[in-house]
Amino acid sequence: MKALVIGGGGREHALVWGLSKSKRIKKIFCCPGNGGISGVAECVNIDQNDFNALIDLVRTEWIDITVVGPEIPLSAGIVDAFIRSGHKIIGPTEKAARLEGSKVFAKDFMRAHLIPTAPYKVFTSHIHAREHIRLMGAPIVIKADGLAAGKGVIVADTVEEALSAIDLIMVKRAFGDAGNRILIEECLQGQEVSFMVFTDGRTIVPMPSSQDHKRILDGDRGANTGGMGAYSPTPILTPELQQLAIDKVMRPTIDGLARDGVKYKGFLYAGLMIVDGKPYVLEFNCRFGDPETQPIMMKLDSDFLEILLSLEEERLGDIEIKWKTGSTICVVIASSGYPGNYKKGHIITGLDDIEEDDNLAVFHAGTSYVDGNYVTAGGRVLGVTAYGDNIREARNKAYDAVNKIKFDGMYYRKDIGHMAITL
Repeated sequence: MKALVIGGGGREHALVWGLSKSKRIKKIFCCPGNGGISGVAECVNIDQNDFNALIDLVRTEWIDITVVGPEIPLSAGIVDAFIRSGHKIIGPTEKAARLEGSKVFAKDFMRAHLIPTAPYKVFTSHIHAREHIRLMGAPIVIKADGLAAGKGVIVADTVEEALSAIDLIMVKRAFGDAGNRILIEECLQGQEVSFMVFTDGRTIVPMPSSQDHKRILDGDRGANTGGMGAYSPTPILTPELQQLAIDKVMRPTIDGLARDGVKYKGFLYAGLMIVDGKPYVLEFNCRFGDPETQPIMMKLDSDFLEILLSLEEERLGDIEIKWKTGSTICVVIASSGYPGNYKKGHIITGLDDIEEDDNLAVFHAGTSYVDGNYVTAGGRVLGVTAYGDNIREARNKAYDAVNKIKFDGMYYRKDIGHMAITL
């Protein structure tokens, strides 16, 4: 079979890597891909939002199944376009993807279906938003309504920080139309975890839990990023808590959408805050997380292609999905200046010194391959991912590999997964 992965980051490299292990896979395409992905799949320079060109590629190359990585094409209706053209694709429809595309829709949906989440208010006026913040005080959370590449959520520890966030989103319009409306919600205090599931619209199968490290600096300080690393599983989400998350969050979400006439198929991600032993939803993503995908894919011990086919054919309940029993970790290497301004084009060295296998891989996020060299081409550049019998072993293996890599302005956090060792 032939498969197409849409996207060009570390998450997509991990998806391509997972697919490449299937005995039924003949060839993988990736649009647009990146330098590292080009070593595993044929990268075709088609914009991920050019649905007609992507469908033409599928027809021309006789591609059997497509999986979507990023959120923007999902929210724009790529799944609907593929279904209309008669091609198999994994991901939620445009209506289902509103869970991620609009934070206001998601919060209103959760309130209507009694899914636990923080109290909130919606504002279209920066004047009224400022008045509310002065009334409520801090800490408080400010969220742009629309998609903002994972950076549209600001946790403000002071009133001044919250007012600055309003100015950034609604006045300076740092995230464009995504900031036409904002959510202001109560800041929940607890432990944050990532919880993802497979679903074909009826059956729900959980993936191992994970924990993302969003802040740029060690100790979870500094600006929010797309994610500086992740590990799996997290001891915070016990088996009892995971079942509670399925019963109180995932099942009501899938069933609630169905009652509203929307079938959800694909991957569903819930960012959860565990407060006093109960899960509360911080956000929904309608696709695999990044960098959570990298450690999750390395834990997978089943044929990823078979899982995708079962989702599309609505027979997820008929297959068994197996996972490795140990721990996995991904350490993101970024360009200096990220998540702000950074330079591109730095030559990356040391990759040839790393022996990659099923338990150690370097997933490329922002790289190009130029004149025989991998060079930096993004803020998040690489995701060094390792498996071990326990988190300490996996962490040591990942950081040993990280230390072999060099490029000008290279930056990474030193404490990914550290909390899991101390718990």
